[in-house]
Amino acid sequence: MYSFTLERPATVADAAKLAAGGAKLLAGGQTLLASMKQRLSDPGQLADLSGIKDLSGIRREGSTVVIGAMTKHIDVANSADVKAAIPALADLAAHIGDRQVRAMGTIGGSVANNDPAACYPSAVLALGATIHTNTRKISADDFFQGMFSTALNDGELITAISFPAPKKACYMKFVQPASRFALVGVFVAQTDSGVRVAVTGAGNGVFRHTGLEAALNASFTVASAAAVKIDSADLNADIHASAAYRANLISVQTQRAVAKMLA
Repeated sequence: MYSFTLERPATVADAAKLAAGGAKLLAGGQTLLASMKQRLSDPGQLADLSGIKDLSGIRREGSTVVIGAMTKHIDVANSADVKAAIPALADLAAHIGDRQVRAMGTIGGSVANNDPAACYPSAVLALGATIHTNTRKISADDFFQGMFSTALNDGELITAISFPAPKKACYMKFVQPASRFALVGVFVAQTDSGVRVAVTGAGNGVFRHTGLEAALNASFTVASAAAVKIDSADLNADIHASAAYRANLISVQTQRAVAKMLA
């Protein structure tokens, strides 16, 4: 690990000032610290957000669940408010990584990092969530911009994410055994504006599958999902799975999600 300095800002404004000056924000550290240990990252200066109390916590605002950026995965998984309003989100959080990751990782860190195989981005996108930052609010459809890329500007940090409660939702994850990331994860949500289907692990970032959405909006059945041909042209191919295999998994996991939602 390269040498670095560690700052402990007490407010969001202080953290934003450090970030604007080049400091790397430390949310949960489950990706950043690992890359630093392997000397793949040399930030020079870290700004640890764990001391900012305003960034943690979960609350209900009518039919919306608002989750602070520094809220840990285990707290999302165990939250009575999340379980009542969006049980699929609690279930997703309960199966991220292992116990150590769930005890340290944060929802804001995961969403800001936007790993192409991370679980949370699929929930954010499928549920049509809103990302709150220190300067503005960003819709999920505008936030994710490809592999490890988001709409966040320099010096901008996530403060909270608000999730509108869906009518029903389900997340089906096919786990890559070594990393516990999603080889393919599919989040299906029946929202007030229609069915939304978000896929993670299969491409260069999370994405909505418009073909599946159109089919399920027309007829919310397993057969309808099964009839959609999944194009493998732009999907990932690596040592873990071919593009064709991932395409098949998208179909299978969507069918399983629909079946579970109909049960």
